[in-house]
Amino acid sequence: MTQKGVTVWFTGLSGAGKTTICQAVEQALRAQGCQVEVLDGDIVRENLTKGLGFSKEDRDENIRRIGFVSHLLTRNGVVVLVSAISPYRAVREEVRQKIGSFVEVYVSTPLEVCEERDVKGLYKRARAGQIKQFTGIDDPYEPPLNPEVECKTQQETLEQSVHKVLEQLAALGYLPQAVA
Repeated sequence: MTQKGVTVWFTGLSGAGKTTICQAVEQALRAQGCQVEVLDGDIVRENLTKGLGFSKEDRDENIRRIGFVSHLLTRNGVVVLVSAISPYRAVREEVRQKIGSFVEVYVSTPLEVCEERDVKGLYKRARAGQIKQFTGIDDPYEPPLNPEVECKTQQETLEQSVHKVLEQLAALGYLPQAVA
């Protein structure tokens, strides 16, 4: 069976668990022999979108660039896993429309849980006024209205979240049923 390309877009607040779930999904897909590429928001900002700030315009441009690369890979049969806060609904929808084969995974973790986790100390710095335009604090996060998958990391295990994603990819015909 020829692998179908798809972009799996993990969105949610900083500290929600996007990268953790994304990495576990990547491992599961690679173990099944899938061709996978990961575009992590933090790594992309160091390379592809270096120099962009955190204004709404720059955030939208960041997401469009990630979407462009995702589209190129997806149309060539790659499973692309994107882990990016991507706070604005409209630009996520714009990217979905351009890519076509797109599965949105909303990692819906409450702000207070994300702040408790705060592995990078970003929320603490944002609350102290050291970081401006921080999503969830002084910049909005617009949750997806109809994501294909919703992972509630405060209520489910990593394995359960990964299973949900793989199950949905199989149900949509992007993976053989046996993979999930």
